[in-house]
Amino acid sequence: MDSYKNQLIEAYNHHAVEREGSVKQSWKLQERDEFLKVLRERKLTRLLEIGAGTGHDAKFFQDSGLEVSCIDLSPHMVELCKEKGLNAQVMDFSQLEFPDQSFDAIWALNCLLHVPKADLPVVLSEIRRVLRPDGLFYMGVYGRHNSEGIWEDDHYEPKRFFSFFDKETLKELLSEYFTILSFKTLPHSDVLDFQSVIMLKE
Repeated sequence: MDSYKNQLIEAYNHHAVEREGSVKQSWKLQERDEFLKVLRERKLTRLLEIGAGTGHDAKFFQDSGLEVSCIDLSPHMVELCKEKGLNAQVMDFSQLEFPDQSFDAIWALNCLLHVPKADLPVVLSEIRRVLRPDGLFYMGVYGRHNSEGIWEDDHYEPKRFFSFFDKETLKELLSEYFTILSFKTLPHSDVLDFQSVIMLKE
């Protein structure tokens, strides 16, 4: 396994309990509610969450009546998901162990920003493979500028790898795999925005 993945696993294992007790910001709850509304309008019910963390979002979608599976690289995170009664597995984004067209929708909030730019096309291809035609893919990531590398000011140990895109570069890349239905940018900090994208597999 790539060294940056091992570092991510170690970092998130160490902070699993901290993240379990954290309060999700209201704008993230709104993102979740809006995606659920779209899923219901389109009668989409089988959802995969990648990078599920402690499973708060997956539990929300499951409690809302969806058939949910979730994956994460961190074994500690997956155990916390299982404690919530979720179907959770340790799995790599780049090697999704599901048959083709297994899901109606995929939810990925602030996880794909840990994938190096050179590896992201493989991950997007895997997401497209396991998504059914007319299925929806939600991707939320921080960005605004193009950069990647270890975040030196990270308070996690070991420090995590992040990859950021500017809006146009991200749109161009995603358009190679999906039809973009919506792309919105939310101000986050002096240096980063949050980029929210809903996409369709045609």
